[in-house]
Amino acid sequence: MHLSVIAKILGLLLMVFSTTMLPPVLVAYIYQDGGQIPFLTACAIIFVSGLVLWLPFMRANAELQTRDGFLVVTLFWTVLGVMGSVPLMLVLDLSVTDAVFESISGLTTTGATVLSGLDDMPKSLLFYRQQLQWLGGMGVIVLAIAILPMLGVGGMQLYKAEIPGPMKESKLTPRVAETAKLLWYVYLTISILCALSYWWAGMTPFDAIALTFSTVSTGGFAPYDDSIAFFDSRAVELVGVIFMFLGGCSFALMFTAWKLRSPLIFWRDPEFRVFLGLTLAYIIIVDLILWFSGVYQARHENLIHSAFQVVSFSTGTGLTSGSAATWPSLVPFLLVFTSFISGCAGSTTAGMKVVRASLVFQHGMRELRRLIYPHGIFALRFGRRAVDDQVLQAVWGFVGVYITLAVLMTLLLTATGLDLATATSALAASLNNLGVGIEGVADGFSHLSPAAKWIMCGAMLLGRLEVFTILVLFTPMFWRQ
Repeated sequence: MHLSVIAKILGLLLMVFSTTMLPPVLVAYIYQDGGQIPFLTACAIIFVSGLVLWLPFMRANAELQTRDGFLVVTLFWTVLGVMGSVPLMLVLDLSVTDAVFESISGLTTTGATVLSGLDDMPKSLLFYRQQLQWLGGMGVIVLAIAILPMLGVGGMQLYKAEIPGPMKESKLTPRVAETAKLLWYVYLTISILCALSYWWAGMTPFDAIALTFSTVSTGGFAPYDDSIAFFDSRAVELVGVIFMFLGGCSFALMFTAWKLRSPLIFWRDPEFRVFLGLTLAYIIIVDLILWFSGVYQARHENLIHSAFQVVSFSTGTGLTSGSAATWPSLVPFLLVFTSFISGCAGSTTAGMKVVRASLVFQHGMRELRRLIYPHGIFALRFGRRAVDDQVLQAVWGFVGVYITLAVLMTLLLTATGLDLATATSALAASLNNLGVGIEGVADGFSHLSPAAKWIMCGAMLLGRLEVFTILVLFTPMFWRQ
């Protein structure tokens, strides 16, 4: 374990993160909302903290091992969540618990909030909340990997620990730094297109940029209490549907399609086909339920609300186009459970991922066929590729641990005084990085006890880093020399 190198990296990354306080300073200057001093103060605090951590180990140099990467990623996201709360405490005078909750929620693209009265808050603070999600969407560490080789520190171990999904070994380029840059180019391009589309749909430049940050990152924060419903625009909702869906797709797949100039690349990918099929099936089911329940009078309005909420929940975004209080109770619960599968591997979503859910389903179907034909040989394929038993074991191991954690953390939330339905919703909102809740947390999470909020913070980090990255730190084998 190279603790000196780990401390050096954490210090460097904190100093880099301190510069993210400067865009809100510019916003504060433009809107004259008084946020300049708090954000400059936060920038200084975070920069000095990183500098103090970096200086004693500035000359440390060693190649990172795999377990070093896991420790760096976990420590950085935890430390960043804490340090990201500084401006929130300076501007709003929040408690430590609430500020850390809001910061981690933004960074992990969860979107659960303890704040209300957003419409009247300083624009600089609203911009900062949205920016946190955009940075966390692809991963601050992936961005940092692009510059780590220049600092004499290998980046592959961080890449493996940070990139979500079961296919971490596949790289777009032989060099991990180039891979990180290419992923960010795709991410930035889609963000620009989304902002321009929102602007075309009638948003102000500030709102277009702010909502882009949460849409492409599948985050869920909004600069208004009513979320997307504030705009009451079908055009805005349609833009949201398109770009939330893109946020749930593999960014590596999007890069490949762009590089080869072939949209057919999407259709050839089995995970994308399953993701698209599930999304369409969800939309049809919700649309029919709402239509027969008479929730909306106009047919097109019924369909667009169904599509928006389905894509928002199934990608773990959590933006809302209206209140679900008037909907049949089946729909909100169905939408919450779609977040457990979520989007594709290599996307900005959390959850178990479509590829794992698909493999589990196909494996189950294979076992049913074996019951009928005990001596038959049935190969399990995902698209054109055969799936070996080692991959299946890894998938089942992840799914088993994920479900076990969901159950245990739900029970922990009930121990804080929540009823079972509210605890389940709060767990889904945090572990799946969904952000929006139903039942007792339909109107936000500010009323939860500090213990419940810290449990949710842990669940957000577990969901963002796909559980094993953090859980491996609690095994004795990890710490043995």
